[in-house]
Amino acid sequence: MPHNRNMYCLIEDRISEAGPDPAFVMADGSVVTYAQLGANVGQMANALAATGVKPGDRVTVQVEKSLPNAVLYLACMKAGAVFNPLNSGYTSAELDYFLGDAQPTLLVCQRSSLAVLAPIAGKHAVKATLLLEPDGTGSLVDLSKTQPNEHTTHVCAADDLASLIYTSGTTGRSKGAMITHGNLASNTEALCATWRITSSDILLHTLPIFHVHGLFVALNTTLSQGARILWQPKFDLDTALRLLPEATLMMGVPTFYTRLLSSAAFGRETCRNIRLFVSGSAPLLAETHVEFKDRTGHAILERYGMTETGMITSNPYASDGRLAGTVGYPLPGISVRIAEPDGKVLGAKEIGVIEVKGPNVFKGYWRNPEKTKAEFRADGYFITGDLGTIEPDGRLSIVGRAKDLIITGGLNVYPKEIEDELNAFPGVGEAAVVGIPHPDFGEGVIAVLAKAAGADGERIETEPQIIEQLAGRLAKFKCPKRIFIVDELPRNAMGKVQKAELRARYGQTFK
Repeated sequence: MPHNRNMYCLIEDRISEAGPDPAFVMADGSVVTYAQLGANVGQMANALAATGVKPGDRVTVQVEKSLPNAVLYLACMKAGAVFNPLNSGYTSAELDYFLGDAQPTLLVCQRSSLAVLAPIAGKHAVKATLLLEPDGTGSLVDLSKTQPNEHTTHVCAADDLASLIYTSGTTGRSKGAMITHGNLASNTEALCATWRITSSDILLHTLPIFHVHGLFVALNTTLSQGARILWQPKFDLDTALRLLPEATLMMGVPTFYTRLLSSAAFGRETCRNIRLFVSGSAPLLAETHVEFKDRTGHAILERYGMTETGMITSNPYASDGRLAGTVGYPLPGISVRIAEPDGKVLGAKEIGVIEVKGPNVFKGYWRNPEKTKAEFRADGYFITGDLGTIEPDGRLSIVGRAKDLIITGGLNVYPKEIEDELNAFPGVGEAAVVGIPHPDFGEGVIAVLAKAAGADGERIETEPQIIEQLAGRLAKFKCPKRIFIVDELPRNAMGKVQKAELRARYGQTFK
């Protein structure tokens, strides 16, 4: 039998060793052991087969976080299917695009969205639709309970697809990043080694699991080591304060840490058993890093990654090596360099585009070979689109983004999509969307609208009216938090809108 490179094998090996040990401690205090987890995954994998899902088929999932949702992810890997999670905030227009592009065999959704999704699924010939509710019930779970526990893990090559994650790109249209079993396994092993994750760890898991941080980084690392997960549906300050003393490890976005700092009850005693705090998905403000260390004695470990690559760099495990405002050094087996847009490689301390190569780098964009080719150098380096600089010792700092991508609350927002919507409003001559510093979300989305020339400029709608109408077209996290109306947008000699000037002009909006 050929060697199996299925990512699930790393977890399956641990399940057999850790049998009676707790895998998940639920919000109500109940415990799911590793043995029970393995049985549930086996049942779920058989349920996938019963619905007609074959290896390589996509399973599109738009549900709230629940344990069966995590089990479904593991079962897709075990069965060789491709897990395609979607943010539960996406609108019908967005979902129409995703289902048409991914062409899944199975759609898993909630009853509350079935009326909207059923016609879209029918339009795109999705073979089966099953329900999974936030409380962990639904027709998918009912079906899995009728299935046997035993399921032979599908034999995968390292470059077989494990997941399809949609991410924003230069066209403003989301693209499916093809994440392989080899990508996930290599990144899992590198992170476990760098962050020293063991079976003794207890992770406080409050992240969503529709994107890389909560799904791959948090679940793959802890489950592959037989660690325990304190499973929460979302971040809640009071719950976090209550559970942190039980945990050794927390992974979060900057918003989580600013909210902890907002509580007078948060301090050294709360963190008495914590071994490591990790922050990612958005830039951590240096002042947050400093305040957190002053309050708790812990230096938050910031790392750098993206959908297409998983984690790329990490600050050192040794707390005195974690420098605020930097994202550390390349993980084992990963090479990072700085280059000009034309590909010329730059030296230490020079600012340029971050490029990365390694077993963590995705296979390419789903059914988009032209875009894939455009984002890779001839020697295999992936062009991240982020701007950075590398110190002589290899430490990376991010100084901006070559693309206009906005990261708000750990989620990617591409301005062009929002600008296209705004430009269709009466009285709007041109819209410019930028991200500016936000104390809670890292970046807050704002829009600046220039009035149309002539009489049309007098009929532009008010800020509340525009935001209300956008809410029906865009996911909530994409909607601007503020809209400003001006006579004209700043432009350079070539007529290009100067977004840097807008960021400077409105940079204090959320202060």
